[in-house]
Amino acid sequence: MTTTPAQNASDSSRDPKALYGGTSSRRITVRDIAAAKARGEKWPMLTAYDAMTASVFDEAGIPVLLVGDSMGNCHLGYESTVPVTMDEIAVLSAAVVRGTKRALIVADLPFGSYQEGPVQALRSATRLIKETGASAVKLEGGERSAEQIKLLVDAGIPVMAHIGLTPQSVNAFGGYPVQGRGEEAAQQLLRDAKAVQDAGAFSVVLELVPAELAAEVTRTLHIPTVGIGAGSECDAQVLVWTDMAGMTPGRVPRFVKQYAQLREVLGGAARAFAEDVVDGAYPAPEHAFH
Repeated sequence: MTTTPAQNASDSSRDPKALYGGTSSRRITVRDIAAAKARGEKWPMLTAYDAMTASVFDEAGIPVLLVGDSMGNCHLGYESTVPVTMDEIAVLSAAVVRGTKRALIVADLPFGSYQEGPVQALRSATRLIKETGASAVKLEGGERSAEQIKLLVDAGIPVMAHIGLTPQSVNAFGGYPVQGRGEEAAQQLLRDAKAVQDAGAFSVVLELVPAELAAEVTRTLHIPTVGIGAGSECDAQVLVWTDMAGMTPGRVPRFVKQYAQLREVLGGAARAFAEDVVDGAYPAPEHAFH
């Protein structure tokens, strides 16, 4: 019997139920996420927007994949996440679900799909869960989104919250500034974190938050915190996969660590193919049918 990379990552010192490196082949659930917090396990999360990339991350043992509205920037060519539509999220979320077997798939609720209130949020979230097969949804906002979160959770839809820098509010923020600096801002972020927990969110993303504040939030909450530009004390860490793998052109945010340079690799492969075609080296006899 062959083993998956996730299984290879495990050993006798690790819990077989671990999110990363565990041996279970079933879909990860929000109960598994809660259990990881209880035993102090840190875990990774990546974005994914298509079946093939999602299958790679799933085989690598990444336990949670987010079909984020970051697709607007890195997949659909928009300048921000704001233009992303429900139709776009639905199509790509379904593709990610089809490409995976183990990961918990979280689908983003895009801008304009839940801001009107709880009823709109429930309608949008229900569509994503029914049409895509995703196991949970994510929405932005703390206290201002607590009623939406509560109604979704009461209806049986797991919710990942998102506070701190919320990219859908880029026009209100006037950019992408760090959130929670100063006593008043820090207290508001703590109130937001407690509000989404009390509303029933199973986890909360902390984006662009001072590390000390994110650590305090993580200690305060009983649900996992997922950091992105929020220091090392969060329960989990998430990156946009194109940033992580070196596909994003130009400057990347300070908090990003690039683990490969796939843009260079892919560009090199394309140039090698083009040169073979121009030189007549491709297709060779072994690539032809007779």
